[in-house]
Amino acid sequence: MNQSIEQRQPKITTARLAKMAMLVAISVVLVAIIHFPIFPAVAFLEYDPADIPILIGSFAFGPLAGVLLTVVTAIIQGVTVSSASGLYGILMHVIATSALVITAGVIYRKNKTRKGAVIGLLCGVIAMTVVMMGANMVITPIFMGVPRNVVWGLMPFIAAFNAIKAGINSIVTFLVYKRISAFLHR
Repeated sequence: MNQSIEQRQPKITTARLAKMAMLVAISVVLVAIIHFPIFPAVAFLEYDPADIPILIGSFAFGPLAGVLLTVVTAIIQGVTVSSASGLYGILMHVIATSALVITAGVIYRKNKTRKGAVIGLLCGVIAMTVVMMGANMVITPIFMGVPRNVVWGLMPFIAAFNAIKAGINSIVTFLVYKRISAFLHR
């Protein structure tokens, strides 16, 4: 049977918006207090746990909500705690985290089991890593004014950074999601 658009779309309630706003706030606070370089040679590639609340929101409310959380979080972080990276940082955050949460969220939405979560998160890590390799080859030379061969020379660090960051955030999400999901679904 064909469902109407209204029946297929989840209801946007005040409670859901408040919970999503809470996830954005937690994400911003996490990046403000926890951020450090993974590789000293490329210190500008800093790990932060900001994607954990966004992944949780994507699992709880769906992949489109995950993208919305990503955009709002990236903008707030980009004008506050991560303002030094400016528009470049906002854009790269949106691209990276969207690749992660769309992939993980779509797979988890189709199979809401522990196995579905693991597969979704693993595929999300791969998606973020691959997408950011391409995004860095296209966007970084424009914003940073460096030749593509310089970016290509940093690619092992860029790929490893994205895999490690997404991997850590996915593991933490997997460990805490079920404990938090009951609150989010109330």
